Amino acid sequence: MDDEAIRILVTRLSRPHRSGGKVIERAAILAAGADSAAVLAWIAAHDGQPETLAPALSTRGLHSARLSGSSATDASTPRRYVVPPGVLS
Repeated sequence: MDDEAIRILVTRLSRPHRSGGKVIERAAILAAGADSAAVLAWIAAHDGQPETLAPALSTRGLHSARLSGSSATDASTPRRYVVPPGVLS
């Protein structure tokens, strides 16, 4: 994919973020059927950052992650990417 095609795709799939930039879901990138590696590289090259989310609080105790089947790999893959203001304008 060329730069302009990726810019159009990211613009179409993104939504406003509270920082003033845009946020795009990783799932949307994968579902678009585009070359997801190229899209993620484009986001990183344009100062996009993975959004850091606080872990959800559990009311089930110390071992709730193990009981629910969650793994450490789930937390290492960002769910969203934030593109700074002005990149998609």
